[in-house]
Amino acid sequence: MSLLNLISFFGIFGLCAIAWLFSENRSLRVFPWRVFSMGILLQLVLGALVFWLPFTREALQVFSNLLDGVFLAADTGANFVFGNNIVPLPTKPASVNLGYIFAFRALPTVIFFSGLMALLYNIGVIQVVTNVFAKAFYTTMRLSGAEALSGAANIFVGIEAAIVVKPFLAKMTRSELCAILSCCFGTAASSVLAIYVSFLRPVFPNILGHLVSASIIAIPACFVLSKILVPETEIPLTAGGIPVETDDNEDFEGAPRERVGGEPIERVSPLDAAIVGALDGVKMSVSIAAVLILILGLVSLINQIFAGLAGIPGVIGQFFGIVTLANIAGVLFLPFTFLTGVSLEWNELWESSVIIGRRLLETAIPPYQALAIAAARPVNPLSDRAVLIVSYALSGFAHLASVGIFVGGTIALIPSRRKDISELGWKALFVGTLATLMIACVAGFYDTGSTSILGNKPAPAVIAPASVPSPPPAAVPAKASPAAKTLSVPAVPSSEKAAKPAKATTQKPAVAR
Repeated sequence: MSLLNLISFFGIFGLCAIAWLFSENRSLRVFPWRVFSMGILLQLVLGALVFWLPFTREALQVFSNLLDGVFLAADTGANFVFGNNIVPLPTKPASVNLGYIFAFRALPTVIFFSGLMALLYNIGVIQVVTNVFAKAFYTTMRLSGAEALSGAANIFVGIEAAIVVKPFLAKMTRSELCAILSCCFGTAASSVLAIYVSFLRPVFPNILGHLVSASIIAIPACFVLSKILVPETEIPLTAGGIPVETDDNEDFEGAPRERVGGEPIERVSPLDAAIVGALDGVKMSVSIAAVLILILGLVSLINQIFAGLAGIPGVIGQFFGIVTLANIAGVLFLPFTFLTGVSLEWNELWESSVIIGRRLLETAIPPYQALAIAAARPVNPLSDRAVLIVSYALSGFAHLASVGIFVGGTIALIPSRRKDISELGWKALFVGTLATLMIACVAGFYDTGSTSILGNKPAPAVIAPASVPSPPPAAVPAKASPAAKTLSVPAVPSSEKAAKPAKATTQKPAVAR
């Protein structure tokens, strides 16, 4: 076991200590000892299954291959709508290579996945899998039944997981609400996995299986940290076990159940459910595109201001020559990144910290794209260990844009708890951030450098991007250090950066997601 493995292992407890320092109640009498011990043990067991047992890795690979067929199905539908040049298929290569266009290659898959998950939920497949994980979380950590069930649902969905326990939300304790919100921030909904896969598949062929395992491991991590930050001091309504969904048209408070087209959800036909899910996916895709346009534009604007200040002679110019939002985030996240054991080499540690820190403002999509570019560059690429750990650290919705989504969505379900949810939203964001770093520690602890973890990479010639337009002058301050120049990606328009993986996504069938 190397020094980096040990740093990753002790980083798990270091993150717990950070959560305890900011806890609402640091008394050891209310410290969640069972959740703490069993939650960490459960993460380590799940990590061992993923990284140590060949059978589990093969099972994840099989699952990944099955989902490849789902991605191909989504591409087939998008190919019919947008044409072969914009969305090429392995069997129908494009006659004109337009490169990777995010809006047409990634967002249609979100729509398809949303409809597919609604269909699987309607026929009862998701509930079966969710109940298995819910019982595991409830039995090991002795959580309340409602938060265990909602946490398990987060493996597949986002804010929709709160709807699973909607009848109990209004009567939940503050600790339960924080745990449910934290799970939303700490996991990634299945509908957006295709976006991350489309970027990282050329440098991390097994990324899909690891993203699924990251969502599973993140649930106990979120519970551990949320219970430390907001300890349970009351007796939850569902402390006795997993709640069972009833067939009534009204919940226990007399409020109408969720309906689609005027009918209760459980009575909607599978086809109707899939169509409604696809329409929800359209809304989600538009929201993703709008958020990216706004946030990346604001980041570029601020970096241009910094670049203008860098032109001032003297100390001020020298200072702003290396100041960008990405580098500021890198400084803030540097201690946390070190705890993951990503590297002891300064440049790699710093670059990993910048990529992880960018998620807080920019969402996870641009950082995943930057990670793929950094891992694929021909000179001084990120190591396989860094790619693995940063991939786990980015898996989640722990960014500012999600605060409005999750807090607003939960308030819409239970307006009577608006004050509590508004206060807990920022705590849950903090927990979600620490939770993704904790599962990165788990990945770093089990990483042995085996090539089977990342998978067989394509030849460098396939990964290497074609000529990419030069970024505007504001993207790289004139006096920035080499590291800062490498990391000042936010000011580059998303369309330019997205062209990087174009070769891999259009020439390599296994990469065309």
